[in-house]
Amino acid sequence: MSKNLTYFRVLQLYKRIIKLSHSWQAIDHPSKTYEEQKYIRNEARELFRKNKHVTDPTEIEEHIREGEARIELACHYRNPYPRLVNLPTYSLPPSHNRIRFKSEYEIEHISRPIYLKSYEIKEELSDSEEQSKTNQS
Repeated sequence: MSKNLTYFRVLQLYKRIIKLSHSWQAIDHPSKTYEEQKYIRNEARELFRKNKHVTDPTEIEEHIREGEARIELACHYRNPYPRLVNLPTYSLPPSHNRIRFKSEYEIEHISRPIYLKSYEIKEELSDSEEQSKTNQS
């Protein structure tokens, strides 16, 4: 795919998300409409800014698919927040002390839906920040 077409698709996705945030109406609690609209805009800004350095076309395509999937889920369930992931029970370790096998990590990776990719990165960043804080102490 050409660079201009990819750039156009990214801008189109961003515009679509911002327009969705302006027209968003909370179903369960109408008083939370503004809060959810603000969440959608802030989440879009944060993720687009974080990923503006990405140059690999396949990675850009993955991020576009993730954004489209998140829009579809939000519109379908009328909930802008991420949905929980139900992993197969055999893919999770019974305790934190047990050593996990490579196949268990692969199953966990395969089982994760595309719309949670950005949240995995956030968790890794927050974990690394916590570790650096404890190391400094």
